[in-house]
Amino acid sequence: MDGDPRLSTANSHGRGGHLALVVVKLRYAIVRLVYQDISQLTGILSKMTDLIRNFAIVAHIDHGKSTLADRLLEKTGAVKVGSGEQLLDTMDLERERGITIKLNPARLAYAFTGKEYQFNLIDTPGHADFGYEVSRSLAAVEGVILLVDATQGVQAQTISNLEIARQLKLAIVPVVNKIDLPTAQIAETTQEIAQLLNCDEGEIVAVSAKTGAGVDELMAAIIKRIPPPTDQSKDKLQALVFDSFFDQFLGVIAYVKIVSGQLAVGQKLTMLATDRTFSPSQLGAIQLKRLPRTTLKCGEIGYLATGLKTVADCRVGDTVTVAADPGRSLSGYREPLPLVLANIFPEPGEDRLLAVALGKLKLNDASLTYQPTHSQALGMGFTVGCLGLLHLEIVKERLEREYDLTVLVTTPTVEYRFEDQTSFEPWISGEIVSPQAYFGAITQLIDRHRGVFHSVEYLGSRLLCRFQAPLIEIIIDFNDALKSSTAGYGSMDYQFLDYRPVDLVTVDLVINGEKIDALSRPIIKSRAESYGRQTVERLKELIPRQNFEVAVQAAIGGKIIARETVPAVRKDVTAKLYGGDVSRKKKLLEKQKKGKKRLKLFGRVEIPSEVFVDLLKKN
Repeated sequence: MDGDPRLSTANSHGRGGHLALVVVKLRYAIVRLVYQDISQLTGILSKMTDLIRNFAIVAHIDHGKSTLADRLLEKTGAVKVGSGEQLLDTMDLERERGITIKLNPARLAYAFTGKEYQFNLIDTPGHADFGYEVSRSLAAVEGVILLVDATQGVQAQTISNLEIARQLKLAIVPVVNKIDLPTAQIAETTQEIAQLLNCDEGEIVAVSAKTGAGVDELMAAIIKRIPPPTDQSKDKLQALVFDSFFDQFLGVIAYVKIVSGQLAVGQKLTMLATDRTFSPSQLGAIQLKRLPRTTLKCGEIGYLATGLKTVADCRVGDTVTVAADPGRSLSGYREPLPLVLANIFPEPGEDRLLAVALGKLKLNDASLTYQPTHSQALGMGFTVGCLGLLHLEIVKERLEREYDLTVLVTTPTVEYRFEDQTSFEPWISGEIVSPQAYFGAITQLIDRHRGVFHSVEYLGSRLLCRFQAPLIEIIIDFNDALKSSTAGYGSMDYQFLDYRPVDLVTVDLVINGEKIDALSRPIIKSRAESYGRQTVERLKELIPRQNFEVAVQAAIGGKIIARETVPAVRKDVTAKLYGGDVSRKKKLLEKQKKGKKRLKLFGRVEIPSEVFVDLLKKN
């Protein structure tokens, strides 16, 4: 400023020049102050972004993910030591089974080297059924903790979630857990992880989530290895919805990550995928409970009360932006894809209660689909579409626990597609982790289930097999067969891949000439005959004997492929005859035979509903 030529010009004009000099200096002083304030403000915003760490924990079932989350809550002072266990698992079902069904985020404050860091932890479900939700949760963070149980080693679900993290190019902090247990194989597990990640064994953090040992070192690794979110605070608003649920007072509440811009109360916002416009009534951070704020800044994770009436209007993966000046849609969004179908039948007279209960469940579960169906044997019910077997099981459990309903769930099948007279079935890509000794048994198992073997990798003393197979083969008995083939040491996980052509036929069950719609089922053509034969043999055992023979048949179109006969009950019509002419007995028996023929022609088979329950129920 001292060398500015305008100051020299002002100095050459006496008193007027002196006055002008004062004005110019004052002006430049103001500019400098404003510039310094802007620089300081920009620096503060930058520091705020730099001090944020967004991360998730990915692990196989029962590897200690929820327990580690508890220790992180305690270490950061979010809860007092001894406040409880599985604090982020809010459903009784989650606590009982030791799994995470509904994700929960938590904002934590942690002081490190004189700086206050903001940790945003997302406790994600790990099961394959919720793979899309997991992918959107991981899209909201910059890094993951890959947690492996030292007593079990790397398992299939670990690898499945690791693949998602790699696709999203997230930083990975590998961790060996349960080092306090006497059966822990720390060195072997560390070697497996190092081979899996192609990293140095020294990068792997050893912890005991139960005792808290090593957790301080883990938190330092989170700060050092997981990058802060990119500062896009000056761009248009883009907020990623990674979960949503219905609140009876606030409407649909969305969990969001602010990717760019800033979110504030009072803004008029829109959902880009569903085209729903709203003004948030509340927003803020989550730390076991909601903490209202006026704004959510770039890089932060929090909640947004939309006021919308159904989660179908606020779906996982959607983008929230300003209605008047919208940003671009974030990549990765897709519609929920129910892959497994099953019929659910209530107790007689409770079909309306079941309809109400399913409607309430759907308020919080956009991936659940249902439509009415009717069975000749079981009455009114609903065909339910779910993401997988675990999702179906959760729906059944919630109907029974939360709505006090007794329901029958039929054997699940998959959703086939039909285009131009061609049938298509869903396929999956899967991973199996097992000791090396069972490699031959695994390849045979994959082959028996119409699978295609893809590749094998060796992780220390164990192996990782990758394969592809039809989903219908996986949901029926594949996992049980895998446990049997590997003496219980094998684990499997899978992800939906695509739809592929399949040769399907519909097998109908016919009882005394009457087709039973409830028992008709699409079957792979090569297996239709064996399925039909097994089913009629089973029905022969289940159907009570009548006063006449009952024909039980399996048919494809008009062609009978299997038949069994339920013999008639024989009443001893000669019991009252004592001695006498044998021709009398023959006449009575002949009369009985003719009577049975008439019943056979005109009688209707009475089959108790228990027969259909036994045949259709889910094993």
